[in-house]
Amino acid sequence: MLGGSAIRGSRVGAGPMGEAERGDTAPRLYVSYFCSNGHETRPAFAADVQAPEAWDCPRCGLPANMDAENPPPPPKITPYKTHLAYVKERRSDSEADAILAEALELLRARRARGEVIY
Repeated sequence: MLGGSAIRGSRVGAGPMGEAERGDTAPRLYVSYFCSNGHETRPAFAADVQAPEAWDCPRCGLPANMDAENPPPPPKITPYKTHLAYVKERRSDSEADAILAEALELLRARRARGEVIY
């Protein structure tokens, strides 16, 4: 026998614990949720609460519901918009041309007065 103790690796309170020591577990309700990737998630809820209609899939992050035949579709992801894209949504081409012409006229007037030297 190699040297060592029979209780090696043990610590106080590390023995087998069962319901006799801890008491009875609270009644639970297991609900199945299904995402559009086909994953099933079964979180546990207290038996006396209402389970939520939707749940996020822990595997892929998509929304899931309790209907296996009709899972919710993945959310639409809108691409990042630049500042110019937002400006183009607000202004038409003719309005942009008018604003540009006004800005150029002011700049040329400042250059003529010597305020801008470049």
